[in-house]
Amino acid sequence: MGELQTTIDGYLTYLHVERGLAPATIRAYRSDLTDFAAARGVSRAWSASAEVAIDYLAARTRRGRRNDPGLAPNSLRRRAAALKGFYRFAYGEGLISVDVAAHIDLPRPSRLLPETLTVSETERLLDAAGGEDGDAHGLRERALLELLYAAGLRISEAIGLDREDLSTDGAFVRVIGKGDKERLVPVGDIALDWLARWVEGPRAALLAIGHVVPGRGGPLFLGQRGGRLARQQAWTAVKRAAARAGLAERVSPHTLRHSFATHLLEGGADLRIVQELLGHASISTTQLYTHLTGERIRDVYSRAHPRA
Repeated sequence: MGELQTTIDGYLTYLHVERGLAPATIRAYRSDLTDFAAARGVSRAWSASAEVAIDYLAARTRRGRRNDPGLAPNSLRRRAAALKGFYRFAYGEGLISVDVAAHIDLPRPSRLLPETLTVSETERLLDAAGGEDGDAHGLRERALLELLYAAGLRISEAIGLDREDLSTDGAFVRVIGKGDKERLVPVGDIALDWLARWVEGPRAALLAIGHVVPGRGGPLFLGQRGGRLARQQAWTAVKRAAARAGLAERVSPHTLRHSFATHLLEGGADLRIVQELLGHASISTTQLYTHLTGERIRDVYSRAHPRA
């Protein structure tokens, strides 16, 4: 194993043990740094100067060239952040003598406003998920979508829930978000009703397929074979309902999370409360939704005011 790979492994261990980053984040950093290590000339000169890292990032900005598509802006920013953190670690540990990280600039993040639905569009989407006839498939999809919107969960957070994470008496879910941070999020009566129909009905039958007593009550959302619902299955459930509602081009699982935040702010919720509910580490991430609500206010004004 080369010196560069050894240092990368040390950095990833540091991220896991000391920083407590989520496994998915560490996998992304491993992929980024592996690509860097595999680039021509990097393994020999990575520790000598900042030029190697800067040249590597410059090469990854190329877009549109044959056989060299480059990276999208957000991917490039993450790649640069991975390299900057890696070099900061290496310098801090005394493994290199040059402070390469000080020479790596992070590209400006894109500030594209997220796609959201109006309240009526959201209701149309949720109704399109079905479940009224008691069908197991429809009940699961309706309960999932209702929870995504009611609690503003990421799709990974929703499918990661166990039965014990849902408190029907307390009307909340216990969520483990990014960086293994825990938060308690309220769940409204409508979503609780659909969750109860799912939990007390089809879920119980699916749970019995495993013939074992599951830990922590077992996964809240189950697949057809009694195991935890897969991310792709959850994604498909959202897209299927969106197609039925005529919203296919505008909806992803994250759209419900964006709509949750926007509707709360439009209803007068405090920005700090919304930050807490979403599990955002920085208030600046949540502030993106204030721009979105501002756009809506201007749109309503221009349509409603007689002299707009």
